[in-house]
Amino acid sequence: MSKSISERLLTRKQAAELLGTTEGTLAVWSCTKRYGLPFVKIGRLVKYKLSDLEAFIQRRTQSGGNEA
Repeated sequence: MSKSISERLLTRKQAAELLGTTEGTLAVWSCTKRYGLPFVKIGRLVKYKLSDLEAFIQRRTQSGGNEA
């Protein structure tokens, strides 16, 4: 079974590193449903799909303002 790279599951630590935040922050976000960032529960483990993280970054990206 071959997974595409975008469907790769990342640990909470890897996801936090990718987003430039902490594991604790991701835990709070999931508990409070602050940003609606999808995650996968496997037993006690929490995993994040790379494609979901990329979509999250894309949704949060804003233009820089008035460029000349």
